Amino acid sequence: MTKLKIPLILLVILTATTSCVSNQPKHSASKHDAYISAAVNKSYVIGSRIVTVGGLHQRGDDGKWQHFGINDHSIFAMSFDPRDHNIIYTAALNGALRTLDGGKSWRIMTSWDITEPKDICVDPNAPDTVYLGHPGGIAVSPDQGFTWLRKEKGLPDRGKYTQTIEVDRTQAGRVLAGCETGIYLTENGAESWRRVLPTEETVNDIQQSPHDPNVWLTVTQSAGAWISRDRGLTWKNLPEVPSASALYNIAFDATNPQRLAIGSYTYGVLTSEDGGDTWADRNDDLPDPHQVWRVGIDPDTGRLYASVYQVALFASDDFGQTWQEAGLEESAVHSFVFLPKNQK
Repeated sequence: MTKLKIPLILLVILTATTSCVSNQPKHSASKHDAYISAAVNKSYVIGSRIVTVGGLHQRGDDGKWQHFGINDHSIFAMSFDPRDHNIIYTAALNGALRTLDGGKSWRIMTSWDITEPKDICVDPNAPDTVYLGHPGGIAVSPDQGFTWLRKEKGLPDRGKYTQTIEVDRTQAGRVLAGCETGIYLTENGAESWRRVLPTEETVNDIQQSPHDPNVWLTVTQSAGAWISRDRGLTWKNLPEVPSASALYNIAFDATNPQRLAIGSYTYGVLTSEDGGDTWADRNDDLPDPHQVWRVGIDPDTGRLYASVYQVALFASDDFGQTWQEAGLEESAVHSFVFLPKNQK
């Protein structure tokens, strides 16, 4: 099937603020900055005069989400240079984009043969190196995005579509990638890969515990959720998590090692408060149908966020027992990122 490549006009977009509930807590004392990438639709259809502002948003001290950078609804993921948070990489429809000035100007870094990437990740221990997961496999840049090399030795010829990619924060060049045939691991900067978890359908998300770097979690399209306690070498299924339909992402609560959350279009929000042994759905106050696109957890407060598809962003301060609307009406959040403050 021919893919449609939409040209991207790299213009600076005036900052726009989306509405938010008045009782949103103040975040001036937070230790982390909160970012999301989101498509904000506002009932837009082709030919409509409705103006929508999608792409990157940052949470202000007043709790409201402010758009910055280009207006691009296709930004699926973002990753920041740990040395300078003004350097941001995004995975979007046109390829991997980079800004050096906090979003004021952007450049497409990949060429015509790498488009529609799904995830991007800077190696925190070798931050000139950037990993990109895309429909054709995996690409790696050793020089801040200027050049890209396909690094796919060990990936199958068929089945290397890559939905998610995550660098082990404890070791440079150690990366886990979620493909349509399972999880693949490299320990040599993508010079070679080996499969550590086989699946019949796509791995949608992989996350490393903020508490114990040996612990990793993953969720899949139709094989449920899995946990690894040995740095991703072996995996055990979490049988209490439903597996008949897709699970989109999983999040750790940095304030409580026992708390986990999963987002699903079918199951809504699933939470665990015992490290993944048991799970409960937390959808009572969410709109019905509770079609949850992504979940995220604030590492300072444990506040749980849920993006209900094309409805709004919702927040819970009791880990899903009650919810309140938190802005971004008629949106779909693609990713949450929380960064430590007090860096350039």
